[in-house]
Amino acid sequence: MSARTYSVPDVSCEHCRAAITSEVSVVPGVEAVDVDLEAKTVTVTGEPLDEGAIIAAIADAGYEVAA
Repeated sequence: MSARTYSVPDVSCEHCRAAITSEVSVVPGVEAVDVDLEAKTVTVTGEPLDEGAIIAAIADAGYEVAA
């Protein structure tokens, strides 16, 4: 199982956490989504992980992954 962490500077509240978790959790292969509001990160665990699909799901939730 692999994990990837993405920097998402605009996350700040429970609504952010819920929106991102809802969108990312339906990406095939994703088993867990952890949104850390203090660190402003999203950690995704699963196998296999499609980075493009995960970034697109975060964008669909209304947030941008920092480069």
